[in-house]
Amino acid sequence: MAAHIRRRLRKGATTTAVAAAAVAALSASQAPGATPVAANGQPAGDATPPTSSGSTATGDSPYFTDLPPLHTPNPLGPGEGPVVTGPAEAGIPATVLDAYKRAEQHLRTTRPGCNLPWQLLAGIGKVESGQARGGRVDADGTTLSRILGPVLDGNGFANITDTDGGVHDGDTRHDRAVGPMQFIPSTWASWGQDANGDGRKDPNNIYDAAQAAGMYLCANNRDLAVKADLDRAVLSYNQSREYLRTVLSWFEFYKRGTHQVPDGAGVQPGERSDTRSRVRPGVLPAPSTPPSSPSTAPKPGAKPGAKPGAGTGTPAPSPGTGSPSPTPAPVETVPAKPTPSPKPTTPKPTPTPTPTDPAPTKPSEPPTPAERVHRLADAGTGALTAPAGTEFAGRASVVARDAQGKAVERVAIRFEIAGDTDARFADGASAVTVTTGEDGTATAPALRAGERTGDFTVRAVVAGRPAVAPLALTATVTTGAADTLAAQTGEAPLTAAPGGEFAQRLTVKATRKGAPVPGAELTATMVAETADGTRATATEGPYFKGAQDEPVRTLTGLTTDENGVLQLPPLYADDLTGTFQLRLTAQGGATLTVTLSVAAA
Repeated sequence: MAAHIRRRLRKGATTTAVAAAAVAALSASQAPGATPVAANGQPAGDATPPTSSGSTATGDSPYFTDLPPLHTPNPLGPGEGPVVTGPAEAGIPATVLDAYKRAEQHLRTTRPGCNLPWQLLAGIGKVESGQARGGRVDADGTTLSRILGPVLDGNGFANITDTDGGVHDGDTRHDRAVGPMQFIPSTWASWGQDANGDGRKDPNNIYDAAQAAGMYLCANNRDLAVKADLDRAVLSYNQSREYLRTVLSWFEFYKRGTHQVPDGAGVQPGERSDTRSRVRPGVLPAPSTPPSSPSTAPKPGAKPGAKPGAGTGTPAPSPGTGSPSPTPAPVETVPAKPTPSPKPTTPKPTPTPTPTDPAPTKPSEPPTPAERVHRLADAGTGALTAPAGTEFAGRASVVARDAQGKAVERVAIRFEIAGDTDARFADGASAVTVTTGEDGTATAPALRAGERTGDFTVRAVVAGRPAVAPLALTATVTTGAADTLAAQTGEAPLTAAPGGEFAQRLTVKATRKGAPVPGAELTATMVAETADGTRATATEGPYFKGAQDEPVRTLTGLTTDENGVLQLPPLYADDLTGTFQLRLTAQGGATLTVTLSVAAA
């Protein structure tokens, strides 16, 4: 796919008319007690609580961007800022535009009811990263330098202890939102995609990130053609009404028309460079030394010795500057607000320590919530059992405790499904991260059983703390209810003479989605039509024999064998002639009606 992408994106800019489409949404974890976390991990400020609660893609945050203030392209109301117009603002870098459109095509197949328009991804990409810094990506769609959000250490943002070992964000102590669509690592672990076919799920790749954002927005069966679902989708990405207004304004702008521009030529908001930036009030400074980037290794198929910026619209170094040194790619971080310079004061003389003065010591930092956790304990999960194809009634629930046995709040707990099973959390996720509440408890979202029966494990681990032993909870998928009953003796009526035995014994097979259902419970009833047209248990006509050879016209407790097959006991006819009906009902609702005929020889 990479070669195909290169061929496509080296063409010049072309004008493309865009059609309006509707939009989609998602709430991640719906677990009670989960602390909302947005995709970039920032805490709610001006946010109006969305209609659904739970984790978000970027970490719980007010509207926050590493760019200067984005003017909305549409007037939203009196005094809400200038209107951005002109063809330059409608230009989207070629690779970025292609990634958005490919994500829309993918969702059209995998989530047809979502109605995700690529212009919604463009609106989010504009706000989150300025369309990957104006298209600063290579031919495979990977950003030339990592785009990182602020450190999520609780200082003006959510406190999220490291969940990825620094693999994506280079920070082994706390998480940071990553890439052009700004996913926090724990969310990426559940929603990451390999959309460009290079064998990796890379949040710094615009193809992977755009498709993951589309899947995230389309979760929970949202229909983005519905305005309420559209709002919920955007708020699930970042729980801020300011953010919602800005994204939807760019969304409407792009729906009116856009065009392709070369990579690296996208319009960026002014008053910003890689060494000068601004932030919202109340945000502490970000680290001055960015973490090293793990994304500098050559991608599969990359040509050694290729010039920087080749085929991407990024200028190569001028002659005489020398070959680039093999250093990690720079990291573009979300800036933090500079600390105001203190007022000048007259320095006080430092007293000379006397021999009796203790040596000055530097106070140690208090442990993070995750570092305080000593063990995980079951918080009353109960039996995790469900028939195939149904939702588990119970939910995995754990409590985090310190060395003294006290509950620890604000700890990220990752629930992972392990074992040979197709059971999944909501929206097909195999792992979710939930933050403990005030009582130290984290409860996973509901599990849904697949068609594969047997036991599997739900593992709960403290994110970023491998030293704490995981807690394993056993879950079981039992045989599901049959959805089809079929006679194995053909469709011809079973026949008997008055007072005689039916020549054939009825054999039926119970299946679910075409697979045999062993142990399916069936009931067999002779039915007759009443005067008002309803059906009731027959009191005459064909019958089974009871323990004392008495006529029995209802049998319960019948079960299929290991192949899903059941052979009924012999049927007998009384002296009444005519056509009769035997109805078989399986637990779960599947039915089969068999015709019986009694006639003189």
